Amino acid sequence: MFLPFFFTLRKARVPVTVREHLTFLEAIGRNLTTYDIEGFYYLARAALVKDERHIDRFDQAFSHSFKGLEEVSAEAVMEAVDIPQDWLTKLAEKHLTEEERAEIEAMGGFHKLMETLRERLKEQEGRHQGGNKWIGTGGTSPFGAYGYNPEGVRIGQQESRHQQAVKVWDKREFRNLDDGVELGTRNIKVALKRLRRWARDGANEELDLDGTIRATAEHGYLDVQTRPERRNAVKVLLFLDVGGSMDPYIRVVEELFSAARAEFKHLEYFYFHNCLYEGVWRDNRRRWQAQTPTAEVLRTYGADYKCIFVGDASMSPYEILYPGGANEHWNAEPGQLWLARAREQWPNHLWINPLPERHWQYTQSISMIRQIFEDRMVPMTLDGISRGMRELNG
Repeated sequence: MFLPFFFTLRKARVPVTVREHLTFLEAIGRNLTTYDIEGFYYLARAALVKDERHIDRFDQAFSHSFKGLEEVSAEAVMEAVDIPQDWLTKLAEKHLTEEERAEIEAMGGFHKLMETLRERLKEQEGRHQGGNKWIGTGGTSPFGAYGYNPEGVRIGQQESRHQQAVKVWDKREFRNLDDGVELGTRNIKVALKRLRRWARDGANEELDLDGTIRATAEHGYLDVQTRPERRNAVKVLLFLDVGGSMDPYIRVVEELFSAARAEFKHLEYFYFHNCLYEGVWRDNRRRWQAQTPTAEVLRTYGADYKCIFVGDASMSPYEILYPGGANEHWNAEPGQLWLARAREQWPNHLWINPLPERHWQYTQSISMIRQIFEDRMVPMTLDGISRGMRELNG
């Protein structure tokens, strides 16, 4: 039954062995997890993954192999135990017509929205479904999940559906980008070569072909000559947007990340979500426990670094303009202030946007980021990255 899962893991380059697969089957046979999707996932991961660097690949293989498991498991649990159905299944989404959506008005601005949410939290005493006022599910209230409102606060919903939420009241987990991904094309790597500045350093030696030929000719026997290896002396600081609307671009950003790691000896990277704020992080699994203060990054890396932001710049304008406008936490200072500090610290800066350039004009936040970066935004295409490298060399 689980043999296809085993082969999917091997195909995803997770180094799982037959012994580990047998251990996993033994654990299943002992009923260590029953009717528990999350428990099944962690059991499989504990048995089959030896190195945390492979967790991301495991997650992708698991998702591919057991897509739809939630629905099957819910039915199985319903048949096995007598638990009310609404405890186990997600409340049906309320589908609205275009006319109904047009009748729903926004609350009237970010500050009004947050003020109203505080009042609701004080007043509400129970669970609500399908309404237009209280914090609940499946309705038209600006607060809750699986409903619709043109300007709301998403609470308790796994992912965005309408891209309308002003704030998300849930801590989300993002996966780390895989810097070892095999490039499907060499185009990105070729484009990054435009940023090269060669220097010889370090103890590693490489063959000096011209020197070997000269020495052999002079001495009359093979005289191999070596020299310090040439490395790209350019320093690059990479800020990578992860999660939310960036999920569709994971593959192409991984390709860029992998190419950059291979191309630049002096590469530092940090993750952020939507906009730059007071904290960034290196490991998405510990993004809430192990953040690096952005002020510390500004102090640590000098003006000789080339600074590259990678993100779709698609967010609520509040996230850029207002204190407290951040999508998942309360920021003391607006995102535009931190972006301005970054631009001032690293004069050679660039924003690479994976969203096709023809769509930029339809998103207000993209126009705002372009203005902050003085139009130094390029698309994530061969031509766009080539243009960007020329900008950074200027």
